[in-house]
Amino acid sequence: MKIAIYGQQIAAENIAYLTALFNWLNTHNVKVTIYKPYSDYLLREFQLAPQYPVFSSDTNLDTDIDCLISIGGDGTMLNTMLLVRDTGIPVIGLNTGRLGFLSSVPKENMEQALTQLLDRKYTLEHRVLLEVNAGNDIKGSEILALNDATVLKKDTSSMISIHTWLNGEFFTTYWADGLIVSTPTGSTGYSLSCGGPIILPTSQSFVITPIAPHNLNMRPVIVPDSTHIKLVVESRQESNLISLDSRSYALKTGTEILIQKAKFAVNLIKMPNISYIETLRNKLLWGVDKRN
Repeated sequence: MKIAIYGQQIAAENIAYLTALFNWLNTHNVKVTIYKPYSDYLLREFQLAPQYPVFSSDTNLDTDIDCLISIGGDGTMLNTMLLVRDTGIPVIGLNTGRLGFLSSVPKENMEQALTQLLDRKYTLEHRVLLEVNAGNDIKGSEILALNDATVLKKDTSSMISIHTWLNGEFFTTYWADGLIVSTPTGSTGYSLSCGGPIILPTSQSFVITPIAPHNLNMRPVIVPDSTHIKLVVESRQESNLISLDSRSYALKTGTEILIQKAKFAVNLIKMPNISYIETLRNKLLWGVDKRN
């Protein structure tokens, strides 16, 4: 088996888990390649120098990789999407972060998960992506988002008007601080914190959630993921912000923003002993009540 490793940062108390991971992979003769900036970071901060071949971008990530291990939290997992893109390389998240909806393997269960991975005792979940076109300001693989695409007012300016069309038909104008278009994967993220519903990952839907709308009767709306969404922002400012997952860009006010389902999906590895519903219940502390 050939595995790629990706990460960004790691807390000092988790270095022992990372060292155990490298030792396990070496003991089981797994071929490994590691993200070069991460390898450099480990050497610089912790004097940890894994002796593996490196890759630095999607252009030199071998397509014969069996899977990519993301080490960190959900934010790290989101960034792996720009590396695997349409290669079909499955991704698994080793959670050394906090909440961990995407990065679902607890660090304490690492060896069990690695054994199952090596024995190929897992299934794949296909997670849809958003494709966002907004002129020439966002290019290449950065037009993609796994969680959500969000338009926002800039700094502390007054609210913005977001004119919205669905499949070419005018839908409504939101007077708000912003608007979130979320995939099912992203429904437990920013959209949820703004009052949006939780959607199971296999649901073929998107959620449109306003951020602090001026009209209190404006509520989140669920639309089929085949919907083509067009947004045009009207504002007193010359530019506003658009955020794709954790990446933000300035867009000139009045730019047409076109959002639709991408032509390919990302493959997330699902271990047999990890249930999304159980993860949801545990992470959101549902049932943590003496009455239950």
